Amino acid sequence: MSRERGFWPVYHPAGLDHELHPVLEELEAGRWLAMRNLLATTRNRWGLRTARTQVLAAVAARSTVIQEWEAEERGSVDATVMRARVKVERALRAHRHQLSGVWEVVQDARVACEAAARVAPADPVPWVCRLALAQLDERQMLQENRARAPERMLPPGPWELLEQARERDLGNREACHRMLQFLYVRAGGSRAEAIDFGRWAQSLAPDGSATLMLPLYTFAESYGYRRRGEGLLGRGEWAADHALHDITCALDGWFDHPATPMVERSVLDLSHLAHALWAAHQYPEAARVFTAMGPYATRLPWGDVGDGDAPSGWQADKPVLADSTGELSPIALQAIAGLLDALPQLAPLYAPTPNSYRRYRSASFAPTHFTWGGTTTAPAPYA
Repeated sequence: MSRERGFWPVYHPAGLDHELHPVLEELEAGRWLAMRNLLATTRNRWGLRTARTQVLAAVAARSTVIQEWEAEERGSVDATVMRARVKVERALRAHRHQLSGVWEVVQDARVACEAAARVAPADPVPWVCRLALAQLDERQMLQENRARAPERMLPPGPWELLEQARERDLGNREACHRMLQFLYVRAGGSRAEAIDFGRWAQSLAPDGSATLMLPLYTFAESYGYRRRGEGLLGRGEWAADHALHDITCALDGWFDHPATPMVERSVLDLSHLAHALWAAHQYPEAARVFTAMGPYATRLPWGDVGDGDAPSGWQADKPVLADSTGELSPIALQAIAGLLDALPQLAPLYAPTPNSYRRYRSASFAPTHFTWGGTTTAPAPYA
């Protein structure tokens, strides 16, 4: 990639929601007014409201800004909802770090969720919060976390909480992801249950809903798990009919749907879709998704992409980098063009020290030109 078109990935929790970016900066500084004003504009846009409160809570949980807001504006519905969000975020962190007194923190968060549900009866966020707490009850000790599933193939779980969230926002993305997380961690659970749930949620998802992406998350999880512990799951499985069906549903029903505003598109969802299209060799479609992401990136699901995914130099026992006459094939020329385009930006990797540049001189084995050739070692690359 040339310097003129240099790309530096941006990892930001707000992603494509540019209205949220400055609000997070204000929140980091301990100021809540911008958060109050932003949430006031999203009271009936439930999907956007759910996403924004989740990101805001992750920042607000590190301070007392919500308590200060409630002290200034007693009876504020948005402040009460954010209090539940923050308490749930702190409970999840306490459980993750195995802190003492975690169950008292969890109970306090549950009480805050119930209070938020009373003052905001139409809001799905309090029910999404209770779904988030359900994943901490791995042994399903609470009655609400072992309700009968709506389908025989699905296990008992917090289905009534999910239904409460879906009644308020049918295609609520986070509600389904929280349920998915519960199925992954529950005692005696399996990845097959998560896959079944992803397909079930996909079948009920309204047009334009990000829940159409759920099967791609479950497939990516299985892909990464097998890479890490059960042998390589090749990219060929992403091109299987069932995977292509799920990819097409997500591409057509969510990404290309006109009712999906850009601000409501999660960069994580876009990244999973781009990964699935790439793995299935649907490169033009993957390029469209990468373009929609702009400069924003996520580390998942790309962390499980490794050397085993590199393209082979052979296909059907024939070399792909040479044609029938032994000359470089069009694919080889494209590969060389990509290398030439990226070499300037990659210089810190292949020339990391001052001494690296002293080696660049004529008649040496270090390439000295951003061009290519096949007779000397001066070009980079040479074939």
